[in-house]
Amino acid sequence: MKDGLKIQFNGCPEADVENGPLAEHLTRIEKRLFARKEPFTGWVGLSAGRGETPSPDAERKRITVVAERVRKQCDVFVVIGIGGSYLGARAAVEIFGAADEAGSENGAQDGGSGRKAPEILFAGQNISGTYHASLLNSIRNREVCLCVISKSGTTAEPNIAFSVLKSFLIEKYGLAEARKRIYAITDPTGGSLRAEAAEQGYETFEIPADIGGRYSVLSAVGLFPMAVAGVDINRVLSGAERAASEDSIKAAKKYAAARKALFDGGKAIEVIEHYEPALFYFAEWLKQLFGESEGKDGTGLFPAALSFSADLHSMGQFLQEGRQIFFETVLNVVSPPGDLTTPQSADPLLAGRSMNAVNRAAMEGVIAAHRAADIPIIRIDVPDLSPENFGLMVFFFELSCAFTAYLMGVNPFDQPGVEQYKKEMKRILAETRAENR
Repeated sequence: MKDGLKIQFNGCPEADVENGPLAEHLTRIEKRLFARKEPFTGWVGLSAGRGETPSPDAERKRITVVAERVRKQCDVFVVIGIGGSYLGARAAVEIFGAADEAGSENGAQDGGSGRKAPEILFAGQNISGTYHASLLNSIRNREVCLCVISKSGTTAEPNIAFSVLKSFLIEKYGLAEARKRIYAITDPTGGSLRAEAAEQGYETFEIPADIGGRYSVLSAVGLFPMAVAGVDINRVLSGAERAASEDSIKAAKKYAAARKALFDGGKAIEVIEHYEPALFYFAEWLKQLFGESEGKDGTGLFPAALSFSADLHSMGQFLQEGRQIFFETVLNVVSPPGDLTTPQSADPLLAGRSMNAVNRAAMEGVIAAHRAADIPIIRIDVPDLSPENFGLMVFFFELSCAFTAYLMGVNPFDQPGVEQYKKEMKRILAETRAENR
């Protein structure tokens, strides 16, 4: 697409998305999504600033104002959440933190405050006592604020982490001051976290009722932590708006159609590959987006993510000569935010070369070798890691995922299978509590 993502299909069935039966099907899906009348399709409106109440302009302004307050309060901002309640925000923080450290103008900024953005840490994405004990020890002598993100307030992982960190905050500052340092992003009207926030007077933002967690990156769920980190959220949303253009929607349809055709042709796994470590958590978010949206009714592609070139030394052999039940999707950053020149003391073939040029040669070499082994490869070129392109990528992949799921005949927005392990976990906890009495 012009001035955006460029997609190349190598050894993949490239469907005609403008003519014929498939085009008609995709057009019906597009109208279905952009009508935003079905449950959990509110995320589509965020791409053009047309979200549900509160007013997106007012919400955006309040996010910026409150984020600036947080930046003055603390030097550590702990985001508590799991899955869709944290992965998108973490992806952005990792990308722009890396850009900032590399000296790129696309890194996190000080928001005009003159104060460096607080360190963003994460909790509640696991139930490890070791992890959370270590986290507590690392923040004891620092100025701390919390952001708890949960629609219900009862999900085990964030519920435990919030309880632990809230107790720490009260012990450190006293109840009155602790309340001023807790920020909650939760359901607009219901749930235990909403009730607690109202009772305790926490500053709150809404998780829109018509948006599910993994599609919530462009709502306050992702935007508030980004703003605290110093990311220009207006630029992020501007990129998302570009992703709702005709060219971008057409590209999303092509990607979705190729994924569905590869699945129909016997491919079971999509291996998402990137050569920039800053994209690690973006790939983790993609795993949740695709896996939770498509994996139903015995269908769906299994999303895997690999960080190259590191994982070439562990998984390269399988990819080259293992059972071909997969295809590869390569995320290529055309202009990474930083670079170094390899010293003359390096191997003669590498000496004096740009590290990014060597990295690019590795990517081109992998693609050539894997194509020679007849592995289908979809290459997605991202111009750079700017806030605009982050917003563009988020909406592009959300749209592509929804298109693919509907082509597969499943609902992209529910996750009934996730509830089963939670029921079994609660049963075991109840039984073991009874046994210990």
